[in-house]
Amino acid sequence: MTSSDPRTAPEPAVLSGASAPCWVHLVTRDLEDAQRFYSAVLGWTFRPGPLGREFVMARSQGVPVAGIGAVATAYQVAVAWMPYFSVRDADVVTDRIRERSGTVGVGPLTVGQGRAVLAADRDGASFGVWEWTGRAATLAPSGNRAHAWLRLRTRDAFDAAIFYGEVLGWESGEPGGCEVAYVKEEVLVRCNGRPLARISSGAVEAAPDPQVRPHWQVQFPVPDVSSTVEAAQRSGGTLVELREVQHGSEATLRDPDGGLFTVTDVRGPAEPGEG
Repeated sequence: MTSSDPRTAPEPAVLSGASAPCWVHLVTRDLEDAQRFYSAVLGWTFRPGPLGREFVMARSQGVPVAGIGAVATAYQVAVAWMPYFSVRDADVVTDRIRERSGTVGVGPLTVGQGRAVLAADRDGASFGVWEWTGRAATLAPSGNRAHAWLRLRTRDAFDAAIFYGEVLGWESGEPGGCEVAYVKEEVLVRCNGRPLARISSGAVEAAPDPQVRPHWQVQFPVPDVSSTVEAAQRSGGTLVELREVQHGSEATLRDPDGGLFTVTDVRGPAEPGEG
């Protein structure tokens, strides 16, 4: 196999570990519409979640891969996909967010076997934190792939890495924790030595287009980008951007309620400068 073969791309880490992303979640307005769309586009099935009738758990081949909650209107938050980061103490992390000029929108709120916080960093990118209070669960990858990986498009990658590093305790040295590397004007976040997320500069805070404003981009691996785009368009979604990247291609889509997400046939997050 050559270096251009997608099978040789870095294998992404599992969504688990201290200070690591532990889940991805869609905040939407209409739960039934969201289920119909993502079932048609990504082949997901759904089961009621432990958080009440406004939440469901998405599954791929029987494995939990994401959550969807119809709470955008109730909590006055934007329709968006966002990552949740595992933390040991939601109260401590909430204080850290505020101390570093971030915004706490909701929480800490007790839900199920944990405590959740919805927040935004100082450039406006939304994210969540999750403190397990019950039996912690590790989400195993489906087959040989992680369920999702992440890219933060932000104003200044280095400044953002400092914010998240201080808030979440990156580089703490804890087992399973995250490490950051500054390479070619980007930041690569690794967990257990494996790439999980990238942080890229260049977003514009005041841009009218949400794709240009700072945001966490949730990327789902799919076997074929073109067929996934066609399925999204048939189901009321919109193609925002189609890009060729090293090892494959990726498409950013908007679901019918306005939630942005990306599908890719690349196996894992490329090293900085490769996409």
